[in-house]
Amino acid sequence: MTHTSVPSWAQLPWLGFDTETTGVNPHSDRLVTAALVLRADGAAATAGSDVITTWLADPEVVIPDSAAQIHGITTQTAQTHGRPIREVLEELATSLASHMGRGYPVVAFNGSFDFTLLEEELRRHKLPTLSERLGLSEPAPIIDPLVLDRHLDRYRKGKKQLSLMASAYGVPVSENAHTAEYDVVMTLDVLAAIARKFPDCAAQSCIQIHAFQKEAHAAWAENFENFLRSRGRETHIDREWPQITPRGRSDDQE
Repeated sequence: MTHTSVPSWAQLPWLGFDTETTGVNPHSDRLVTAALVLRADGAAATAGSDVITTWLADPEVVIPDSAAQIHGITTQTAQTHGRPIREVLEELATSLASHMGRGYPVVAFNGSFDFTLLEEELRRHKLPTLSERLGLSEPAPIIDPLVLDRHLDRYRKGKKQLSLMASAYGVPVSENAHTAEYDVVMTLDVLAAIARKFPDCAAQSCIQIHAFQKEAHAAWAENFENFLRSRGRETHIDREWPQITPRGRSDDQE
């Protein structure tokens, strides 16, 4: 009997995903820019092999100055140079669904934000959600270096911001941070470094790593919530990962 091994997530093509938005609430804020970066050889990719696709959308709402100061896109710029948001959302969701539908992972730093925002935007514009396109209860497989690093290197001091995490893993940080495409490339570089540092993690299949991250996030959320409460801060951190359930809708309504 011939045994065919399942390739690990580190060996498969990666599609990095990031957005820049009108704010920090994924349920109500809007997409401004998006970037997808295809790294066909996963962790083994060589420099310069990435294929980058970017979108600039007109979100059809005012972009607050606080957001524009971060990503550099003003309302006027989006209205003048951005494409219709519905077209951008359809192209973006089609690309993501095509990649994930092959069983390949999409990589996103703090991906719960980006995927929640995308699903909400698709619903808002009456387009099929990514989950619906995949025929799943949630988009999968997703790999989030933030979730992995919190679990695998939990005792490292310092905040878990992308630029700080990049420095910790020896990944160069550029002044171009906070443009969607650069943040994606940096995220993929960090993930490759994680794969090298933690080979047992890198050996898991996409199904295994997606499930592993669910458990890792739930454990982190409980521990961090308890820590905050021990400091007198009453708070609740969602145990679900990725957190894509629309507001006002419970899991049993999926």
